[in-house]
Amino acid sequence: MKDILIITPPFTQLNTPYPASAYIKGFLNTKSIESFQMDLGIEVILELFSKKGLTDLFQVDSNSKSENSTRIYSLKDEYSKTIDSVVSFLQGKNQSLARTICSGNFLPEASRFNQLDDMEWAFGNMGMQDKAKHLATLYLEDLSDYIVECIDENFGFSRYAERLGRSANSFDELYLHLQKQPTYIDRITLKILKERINEIQPKLVCFSVPFPGNLYSAFRCAQFIKSNFPNCKIAMGGGFPNTELRELKDERVFEFFDFISLDDGELPLELIYNSVSQTEPAEDVFKRTFILENEKVSYKNNTTKPDYKQSQVGTPDYSDLLLDKYISVIEIANPMHSLWSDGRWNKLTMAHGCYWGKCTFCDVSLDYIKLYEPVAAKTIVDRMEALILQTGETGFHFVDEAAPPALMREVALEIIRRKLVVTWWTNIRFEKSFTADLTYLLKESGCIAVSGGLEVASDRLLNLIQKGVSVAQVAQVTRNFTESGIMVHAYLMYGYPTQTIQETVDSLEMVRQMFELGIIQSGFWHQFAMTAHSPVGLNPEEFGVIPLQNEISFANNDINFIDKTGIDHEQFSYGLKKSLYNFMHGMCFDYPLQDWFDFKIPNTKIASDYIYSCLEKDEDFSFKPSAKVFWLGTKPEVSSFTKSKKGMSWQMMELTFQTKTNTFQIALEEDKANWLLLLLNKISVGKEVVYTQQQIKSEFEMDFEDFELFWFSKPINQLRNNGLLVL
Repeated sequence: MKDILIITPPFTQLNTPYPASAYIKGFLNTKSIESFQMDLGIEVILELFSKKGLTDLFQVDSNSKSENSTRIYSLKDEYSKTIDSVVSFLQGKNQSLARTICSGNFLPEASRFNQLDDMEWAFGNMGMQDKAKHLATLYLEDLSDYIVECIDENFGFSRYAERLGRSANSFDELYLHLQKQPTYIDRITLKILKERINEIQPKLVCFSVPFPGNLYSAFRCAQFIKSNFPNCKIAMGGGFPNTELRELKDERVFEFFDFISLDDGELPLELIYNSVSQTEPAEDVFKRTFILENEKVSYKNNTTKPDYKQSQVGTPDYSDLLLDKYISVIEIANPMHSLWSDGRWNKLTMAHGCYWGKCTFCDVSLDYIKLYEPVAAKTIVDRMEALILQTGETGFHFVDEAAPPALMREVALEIIRRKLVVTWWTNIRFEKSFTADLTYLLKESGCIAVSGGLEVASDRLLNLIQKGVSVAQVAQVTRNFTESGIMVHAYLMYGYPTQTIQETVDSLEMVRQMFELGIIQSGFWHQFAMTAHSPVGLNPEEFGVIPLQNEISFANNDINFIDKTGIDHEQFSYGLKKSLYNFMHGMCFDYPLQDWFDFKIPNTKIASDYIYSCLEKDEDFSFKPSAKVFWLGTKPEVSSFTKSKKGMSWQMMELTFQTKTNTFQIALEEDKANWLLLLLNKISVGKEVVYTQQQIKSEFEMDFEDFELFWFSKPINQLRNNGLLVL
């Protein structure tokens, strides 16, 4: 028995658990509240995509059979025969199968494989394992197409009945759908759920609902629990209610749920648990929680207790989850998307909220953005070590809104001090703090990729968005990351209010130049969406848009609107995405921009060398007294020699440094070389005392003159390129 059962309803990701339940379980551990968590989505997928699951699936009668589904059905025995081996391979347990998959005539092939001819060039450089993963992914997608056509039109690997949850201002459609008989997928879901509740016997079942594609299943499961386990209380929290259900009024929702909480879930859940657990009637105290009171929806926020600090919420706990059963897939040839869908990542957060918190398209009015609270670097790395021990995985995805550069620096230094071997990636703002030295440090600590918002590559619109960056600055920062060996993914936006056609074309040209110069390796265009809690949604008249709003009784987030410019931004969608796909694969940079569109566009006003000119810069000889200096390299080998010139001779020292990939030497006068050797020892990353440039200058000038002349000399510059960092 456990007190609480925490459920992520179908479906989120195939390759890694959504982290909310692990965060909550980690917190409950600090309160000695026993809990059990499950990712119901992966359990349904594993049951469905098995030999028995497919055998049962193909026995379901279907009136709808296209040519593609007819072919899949005809090959049903081949699918049933191969499915267990393929899933095992995608779980990382049967790697030798890659050769069989790649050799052909093993996987049954339907319409998804038609794209292979077009994709062969994109995947030509893939290793055998990755190519086999991609083929196996197509195989699963064929089966998914069959399920959608013949079994359940709402099925999707990372979402289920998403349409019913996306900005459903009224509960009517979802409520009506829930009155129908459970679908085939529902029946699998509810069978697993029933077994788990019988096993756990919880007092409280909590559904963490991150996205619209999890909402229907959460309601279907709650409905089942109400009918079959009436003594269980049921709560909902997570990203979807946090953003969409803040104006909830429909009493029918509480036919399914007893509690719906908003924002940070730790204290609300603790108080809900206290309410459920109390044996004698008492006044209920809640934090940001909807309940049904006197047949009306009531919002309760009547506790005086403050939310827990990030240092108090504990380390995420991934126990109970089927960590060795997740499925790594490779859907498309986008390097950042492959990080999201391939491999299992421990998810952590460096800071609660966003340190910037100004972007006008973002939900900056909500707590998850506006309440910024960083976690101490040592605590973060403590949590990393704890998760490595628990999960056996050394890969980390920091799921911050935008990871703070100063905290990233401290985390990187702490990782290096502890000699941890980890791989990590995160989301950032492309701000000037990401110098070449900082990106070098991040790479040395295990950072492999960053994603950040370039949004509309136009300085006027970036200013209107209040992004706090310029196109030139983004170019310089992405160059720093790229030269350090860290992959860069850019979020790109079109259709922002007041954006002109000329600005869309010019933005595309900026993006083309960045990919051509190789300073961005991955990107994705999305059309601007106005949300209720963003500055644009809260003050639409200031941004030249007219909202089209319905009466709100259920969900409210995405708002339809009319752009006063009258421009149909949707017409750019295909051309922007097609051009980007080619740029990502190093192709078609010489195509005129007009070639990507089947309607007339204006010529770009951006000079063809604009981004290149942004990257040209003079040597930086600025001296920042407060900057901290670190040495990441090794102790050099030392040899002495005599240098003579014009009848004069003096002692010199040659210092030979070994890096992981090369060897280099520097030569200095003997006294300065000895001073440098002492300095490198003192500023080594593992040392307790941290030195600033001013402290180093002061020590140097106790024995020598012209510190700047020495510090910006060619020998020191060689060290600066090989691990002598000024941060």
